[in-house]
Amino acid sequence: MASEEELFANIDALLEEEPQLPPPAERARLREAAGITQARLAQALKSTVQTVKNYENGRSEPKSPRLEAYQRLLKGWAAKYPAHAAPAAPAVAPQSEVPQTFTRVSTVEQDEAEPDIGVAVKPVPERPARPAGRPATSSRRPAAQKTAKPAVDPGFPHGPLAVLDGDGSAYAVGGVVLDCPATTVPELVEWTLRESGLGAAKLNRYGKDSDPLIVLTAAAAVKLGLPERLEGHEQRRSLRLPEDHPVVKQVAKAKWQLTQRGFGPWARIYRKAQGRERQCVQLAVLSWDALDERSWPGVAEMEPADIARVLGVYATRVITPRGSTAVSGLELMTALRPPTKAVQDPATGNWVSGYNAGSLGTEPMDPAPPEATPEHPVVVNSGWTGGFLNEEAYQWVRSVDTLSDEECTLPFAVGLDLNTAFLAAAARLVVGLSGPDHFHAPKFNPKIPGSWLADLSHIELDPRLPSPFTPDGSRPTDPAWYQTHTLAYAQELGYDVHPIEAYLRRETGAYLDPWHDRLKTAYVDTLADMGVTKDLDDRQFLAAMEQHKQNDPALAAVLSAIKATVKGGVGKLRERPQGKSYKDGETWPALSRPTWRPDIRAAVISKARVNMHRKLNNMAKMTGLFPLAVLSDCVVYPSPAESPLDFLPYAASGKPQPGGFRLGPTPGLAKLEGVQSMLWAVDLMEKGLNPARHIKGGDAVLDEGE
Repeated sequence: MASEEELFANIDALLEEEPQLPPPAERARLREAAGITQARLAQALKSTVQTVKNYENGRSEPKSPRLEAYQRLLKGWAAKYPAHAAPAAPAVAPQSEVPQTFTRVSTVEQDEAEPDIGVAVKPVPERPARPAGRPATSSRRPAAQKTAKPAVDPGFPHGPLAVLDGDGSAYAVGGVVLDCPATTVPELVEWTLRESGLGAAKLNRYGKDSDPLIVLTAAAAVKLGLPERLEGHEQRRSLRLPEDHPVVKQVAKAKWQLTQRGFGPWARIYRKAQGRERQCVQLAVLSWDALDERSWPGVAEMEPADIARVLGVYATRVITPRGSTAVSGLELMTALRPPTKAVQDPATGNWVSGYNAGSLGTEPMDPAPPEATPEHPVVVNSGWTGGFLNEEAYQWVRSVDTLSDEECTLPFAVGLDLNTAFLAAAARLVVGLSGPDHFHAPKFNPKIPGSWLADLSHIELDPRLPSPFTPDGSRPTDPAWYQTHTLAYAQELGYDVHPIEAYLRRETGAYLDPWHDRLKTAYVDTLADMGVTKDLDDRQFLAAMEQHKQNDPALAAVLSAIKATVKGGVGKLRERPQGKSYKDGETWPALSRPTWRPDIRAAVISKARVNMHRKLNNMAKMTGLFPLAVLSDCVVYPSPAESPLDFLPYAASGKPQPGGFRLGPTPGLAKLEGVQSMLWAVDLMEKGLNPARHIKGGDAVLDEGE
């Protein structure tokens, strides 16, 4: 039997193991009861606001001597403000008056599920009657409701962003409405960082948390002293407030800074980081066309809560927007592959910033001359005249002279569109991570990424198919520069390849793999929420695709934005100079980015074009069918009926034949783009126009984000 001394020792050990501080939610309650802000508490503890937030949401605990000081403070507050009862819930509209768009927020539930960070949750306001003819965008189906409320991150309990209306209502994800008392931009920034609970966790262990985004409606912009519209610039990207505007002066006076882009449709307001704590807020002004209609169809006209839902789903599945979808696509690459990580200096033992393997690093890299653009300093300063890579998407129309009588008698022209073809090409794509080295008469190696000068003019292919070596589908006539995938495909077709010279990269890696994986998941999951799932057979898939956009316009906008993020992100890898004042040979802002990598863009597009030609070639072998035209990822075929089921190759078992075009919802598979008459298509071809551009019934603009 244990002695009394042993029992008391065990009890003393248990007493020592008791929590030395009250639970995180109680810490926050006591601070609020005392009327002290997190910033003021951080100052008293000689700490940071983020550290105080971590104490109050349970992410971290203080250590001596800060522990004893914090414990003393909390004990004093607990004596003054005892927790006699649960705090009263904030006033909310009766359940019967709460629109479907919003979620009731109970303070008691909030204390249990997420930290109370001192931000008031507003009653759901009555929305004014919608003007006649305006679509009802706020209705939700149960499946769609599920997508809009992601799991709560304890560090950012109200999600990544909010849409601020003119009455101070800040609509966050999940239907939460926050009370924002700010009347100036500096006050808004302070509120966002100190009280809103907005933001998003980093996407990579070596990365940074996403800055919170506040989207301003026209009414909110005016309330904050901003003009409702910005006028006087031809290009939307040039829009910004003048330096002497009162709001710009307010920002500077409050010791906040704007990035070099200034105060435009997407304004980033920040202070230099103190330690590990970032102090940065992203603003987007709706009435300044922050949300481009081509990427975010109909979103700018939605109610604030619906805008929050659309952007919230995108932020959760892709990234919190930081500009156009092209900018966000590029930012996502860096967020998933941060250029640096903490490494230990063996000499001193200190932790320092070091290169993160597999990333593009922190320094911009000059391209090889043939990979650059004609105006690039590398080209102008060297007097380069050796030609350039021309790895672009297909824009090809078949000659009407090659049409057979049998093809001309078919009644229909059917367009197929490959889902996110550039994204499919990015999968397992090995690209160069180091600078280019120059080689003369190298032996071709399909595993080495780079640019090769070779003569493919001797290769003669069926004129009813586009050449895989040129964007316009014409046969090469002279030696030209090609990306590795293009030459590898020539070899795959059975032709010898003898490069004359090459610029190759010794360090390589699948840089875009995490970017591909995240965007693919976002695309497939969003389609599934719209009723287009992987388990559908081809007939069911075509039927679901006919109505998927009508099922939920908000998710249709998310899907559009995801597709624009792919194309725009790839295009940004070779962003050209902007503005009439630019002169050839000058640098331009994009060149200062490590992600200005035209060779990676060329690799993606080359692989996408090769993938397209491989399918076209296999289709000809399996079915005897030849395309009428190709535009980027859209191909038009003559067909005996209006459905692609009538000409796509299927095995006797009913399963699609591998190698050709297959229907389905994942990247690289096809969907129906449109149907017109064969006479219509031939008429366009005779005029030199591309049926693939118009098959949908409107112009399908080739947009690569540049």
